[in-house]
Amino acid sequence: MSKKKVLIVGGTGYLGQHLLQGYADITGRPYDLAFTHRSSPPPQVLLDAISGSLAFPVDLKSGSGFEAISKTFGQPDVVVNCAAISVPRACEHDADAALAINVPSSLVKWLQRFNEKSTLLIHLSTDQVYEGEKSFYKEDDVAVPVNVYGKTKVEAEKFIIEQCSNFAILRSSIIYGPQTISPVPKSLPIQWMDGVLSKGEKVNFFHDEFRCPIYVKDLVAIVLALTNQWISEGKQMQLVLNAGGPDRVSRVQMAEAVAQFRGYDTSLLQPVSASSVDRGVRSPADISMDISRLVQTLKIHPIPFEEGVRLTLASEAK
Repeated sequence: MSKKKVLIVGGTGYLGQHLLQGYADITGRPYDLAFTHRSSPPPQVLLDAISGSLAFPVDLKSGSGFEAISKTFGQPDVVVNCAAISVPRACEHDADAALAINVPSSLVKWLQRFNEKSTLLIHLSTDQVYEGEKSFYKEDDVAVPVNVYGKTKVEAEKFIIEQCSNFAILRSSIIYGPQTISPVPKSLPIQWMDGVLSKGEKVNFFHDEFRCPIYVKDLVAIVLALTNQWISEGKQMQLVLNAGGPDRVSRVQMAEAVAQFRGYDTSLLQPVSASSVDRGVRSPADISMDISRLVQTLKIHPIPFEEGVRLTLASEAK
């Protein structure tokens, strides 16, 4: 029996690399893997680690590159779309580019050339679709984003719901965890906090912005569970799930967890209001999420934030 095919769009990014590793580590390697990348060539260290996976350069704005996937890899059974301009300030600076990349129109049009019902599209959205005026948003709450990034991700969700018949949309919070096989250039939240606190100097952290950060391997487990459900049952899904961790934390509370694990002096943490800093973009105050639908649907319980910090920093020490 031929192996099922999985395509990771944005496979060289932080989540993309962790997903490739997660699929490749499954006993028996039941999936043929391919991934897209924007920068050429893809990192050799990643290709070596995920041996047998195919890499394709793809321009998500124009869709160029998808034809090569059709010819060499064929129709994927599962596509996980991690590609996005996800830095809110960058989205404010170039709203057109953010819309072109974050709404996966070229990807969906390509999938529609196949028997579209035979492919599950798992799309990464964001907690920033929510307005941030209350705690523990549910999936059915109206999405009222306050910045361009959130608006482009809402547009992406609408586009997928209208155009696709088989999809799962994951509204992810801050993703944290160990560094990737090929280190990504962007700073990782826990590692950054560890780095600044290790200097023994006072650091400002917001006390009035709340998120439900999710440990990267929990997010990988969620994607693998959706993949397995589709492959084993073959039932089309039309799911929107909050994909956050179980804890509502501010940046100060996040930094406290790092400080406590490392034994740093917690008096170094200086709580400040998010409104005291101009970041060039509006940021929602409280977009903590209710994840009960995720837990009920997939029987996955994301780990507490403190445990995720411990696992992240313990892995960095190796």
